[in-house]
Amino acid sequence: MNDLKRETHGLKILENDIWAERIPHQEFKELRENYPVAWFDEPDGNAGFWAITRHSDLVAVHRDFHTFSSEIGGTELEELEHDVEAREARRTMLETDPPEHTRIRRITSREFTRRAISKWEVQARSLMSQIIEEAIKNKRIDFVDSVSRDLPIKMLTKLLGIPEEDSEKLFHWADATVYHADPDFTDLVYDRDDTDPYRLLPFRSPYSLKVFEYARKLAESKEKNPEVDIVSMLAASDELTEQEFLTFFLLLVIAGNETTRHGLSHGALALAKFPEELDRLKANPSLIDTATEEILRWSSPQAHFRRTALFDTEIEGVNISKGDKIVTWYISANYDEKVFENPFSLDFARNPNPHVTFGGGGPHICLGAWLARLEIKVFLEELSSKITCIKLEEEPTRIRSNFINGIKSLPVTLVV
Repeated sequence: MNDLKRETHGLKILENDIWAERIPHQEFKELRENYPVAWFDEPDGNAGFWAITRHSDLVAVHRDFHTFSSEIGGTELEELEHDVEAREARRTMLETDPPEHTRIRRITSREFTRRAISKWEVQARSLMSQIIEEAIKNKRIDFVDSVSRDLPIKMLTKLLGIPEEDSEKLFHWADATVYHADPDFTDLVYDRDDTDPYRLLPFRSPYSLKVFEYARKLAESKEKNPEVDIVSMLAASDELTEQEFLTFFLLLVIAGNETTRHGLSHGALALAKFPEELDRLKANPSLIDTATEEILRWSSPQAHFRRTALFDTEIEGVNISKGDKIVTWYISANYDEKVFENPFSLDFARNPNPHVTFGGGGPHICLGAWLARLEIKVFLEELSSKITCIKLEEEPTRIRSNFINGIKSLPVTLVV
């Protein structure tokens, strides 16, 4: 066994309770500097994994799907290699490699191109303007509830073809599914309660059943009365099995919401801490594109994803064995000092900005990247035109999750 593999590092980057308190930036910095390919034993009976914390290594892993698979063991830390029933039942598009991944992705990929998404700008801007104006009226607000949760849900509702009256309950179920380690969202906590009865469900969450049941009924309705929306397109496709449709729907509802919601929340927090950058954008609106990318880098909503080595290989001279888990930490790569000068400073003129918020390239680059960019862009433009600063009233409360870098409460005042 490789000597480095015998070296077990502290588990703080894994502990959900740590993430509820803070982002473990210092721990990631130490790993990048001293142990960029670090072995972590796991305390829950899993085999352990290699933590990849440098930007260049993450990009290399994500682009080489021939060596590092999403399909064999999935993209979560839980090991499903030897539980074929669970692996198949929980498989989404994320847990596939080309050509299977390509087959599923292409069904809706044209709806998420830059050109297709740009057609939604007027609607997104109108929604964002209304949301911010209402938030300003209310003085002190919880930014998450009043702003950042609202826009992506309303946009997804329209894109997917979900009736507006259903959106609140649907996204409540989606939150409970993906935030399965936070007792504020679910009554069955992944790392505290017995979730074995739900091992065949995504995130071992019974709430995913509610999403599936809703998706079936919505698909039936769209088959009878198709509209110009994504669910109508999926329901009419003869390329998807029922299971593939259900997991694709769940993925769209979760992933299409999370990146933007937490991007907006972290963006508001960053503007409260770096008010000069808001002033800078107000004085120079042409910075909007680089400002958007900087908010995406800064926020890093997805903390990590996992791959499995298909062959014996090496990363940074460290021997990786066939079957080893490889965990790529987006949030570390986005703060890699070798790539980003002064990474802990918000810089709306940062260029180039090769952040990996949407992945490091390769076939799994985020399907909804242009939608997230559009929503953050109109947020920054509308906010900078309507307020002078964001005043932080209390420190934010964070989601208890090492998988999603999320904020669940952000008390602020929008000062006009």
